[in-house]
Amino acid sequence: MAEKRDYYEVLGVDKSASDDEIKKAYRRQAKKYHPDLNPGNKEAEAKFKEVGEAYEVLSDPQKRSNYDQFGHAGVDPNFGAGGFGGGAGFGGFGDLGDIFGDIFGGFGGQSRRRNGPQRGRDLETAVTITFEEAAFGVEEDLRINRTEACPDCHGSGAQRPEDVQTCPVCNGTGQVHSVQRTILGNMQTVTTCTNCGGSGKIIKNPCAKCGGKGSIRKQRNIKVHIPAGIDNGQTVSLRGEGDAGQRGGPNGDLFVTVTVRPHPLFRRNGFDVLCDVPVTFTQAALGAEMEVPTLDGKVKYTIPEGTQSGTVFRLKGKGIPQLKRSGRGDQYVKVAVEVPTHLSAKQKELLKEFASLDEGKNHEKQNSFFDAVKKMFGK
Repeated sequence: MAEKRDYYEVLGVDKSASDDEIKKAYRRQAKKYHPDLNPGNKEAEAKFKEVGEAYEVLSDPQKRSNYDQFGHAGVDPNFGAGGFGGGAGFGGFGDLGDIFGDIFGGFGGQSRRRNGPQRGRDLETAVTITFEEAAFGVEEDLRINRTEACPDCHGSGAQRPEDVQTCPVCNGTGQVHSVQRTILGNMQTVTTCTNCGGSGKIIKNPCAKCGGKGSIRKQRNIKVHIPAGIDNGQTVSLRGEGDAGQRGGPNGDLFVTVTVRPHPLFRRNGFDVLCDVPVTFTQAALGAEMEVPTLDGKVKYTIPEGTQSGTVFRLKGKGIPQLKRSGRGDQYVKVAVEVPTHLSAKQKELLKEFASLDEGKNHEKQNSFFDAVKKMFGK
């Protein structure tokens, strides 16, 4: 079996990473390797599972603590010795805590029950939208596969309510207690009840639709509202739209990561829009009224006489609506003077005549530059 990679390396974070940094790294990696975005890619599927495994450990404070102290052995269900960590408790530590509870009676005889309500798994998907849709918002239809409560048995897993019975072996606790004699004295052990698998219930006649699982896999169409002002890589959460919870637990959530397609004219800087507008030499020299594209359509703008290439002017309030707030950013238009090419003989003649009439008054920057060059080299 291949050696497992370091979980921090899997998520691409430092060991000092905060919980928020770990969550963001997980969402980024999960999106990258998500099966829906990599259909039939076995390597991506393996990476997706690896990322999920890493996040499951590093997102849990107790599991992360034991992983930092003991490595992969600290979160291995088969791990037995050396995991005391200086007397740290294992309550809420998942499978590892259960194992220590099985051996030592949960430190004082208290062990965690496995048959309580359990929250459903969170799901992640991705959606691609246009620049304009990101600016003004859009409603998208998503198709996801998720676990839902069985409609026939309503999650009980039984044909009829009376077919669900309390396990006679563990009396509904899901655990069996026993006492063993050791050289250190009597030691209480707690093991998962093999008769009910830890659920505390026995199903006499399983539901025909779900086979006693209480849940089924279902494909659903879900509408998601992408808010105005959202940016590339941001995530929209839909509460309760993930996998169904178990034993009365709440549903998980659905996280939708947004990808914004590049625009042929516009670029984004926060809530501002940037746009380059080419103008002719004549328009820049003499000034001109132009039509400038914006997210709201074309607007007229007059550039003044003598506008230089690289000049930037602002169109107030023509940017992107601010996410979950009122107001909009601005649009910044950068002028790019286009030097004419493929001139005719007549055009060249006129330009030479223009240059001869210039007398150096219209090229102050050039004159200043060459004056500085002369001073620098003493000539």
